[in-house]
Amino acid sequence: MHRRNRLYVTIGLAYGLLGGLLMIVRLAEPGLAPPNAARIHAHMMLLGFVLMTIYGVGLHVLPRFGGYPVRSERIATVQFWLANAGLPLMIAGWAGSTDRLVAAGGVLTVAAMALFGINMIVTVRLRSPLDAGDAQRVPPGGLRRDG
Repeated sequence: MHRRNRLYVTIGLAYGLLGGLLMIVRLAEPGLAPPNAARIHAHMMLLGFVLMTIYGVGLHVLPRFGGYPVRSERIATVQFWLANAGLPLMIAGWAGSTDRLVAAGGVLTVAAMALFGINMIVTVRLRSPLDAGDAQRVPPGGLRRDG
């Protein structure tokens, strides 16, 4: 597994733990949590835990469905940095009630989502140079039965 993909999964797990911890703190002592704790928690869980894990697993597994490598490792790496800059900016913006940080983080996060979608579509759906003359590739309908 590519190091970047392992980092995605690791970071996703960290966001899940931190998001859960934030809500435990809020329930135990509401005064210790920031005013936007519920919004921060929701985004840590959905964009942090769920989406980062999807990115890591998706970048590893989805290309293998088509039998190809990721079409662009460069796009995947740019996506990694956009995603991992966007969510912390959003969290910092909500914690400090700074809408500009939230907006900037949102733009980076959506850009990361778009890059992931584009990279996966061209990886899985379009023909690869590896298709030419590759008689051993498993067809989309399933396994070959020789004999």
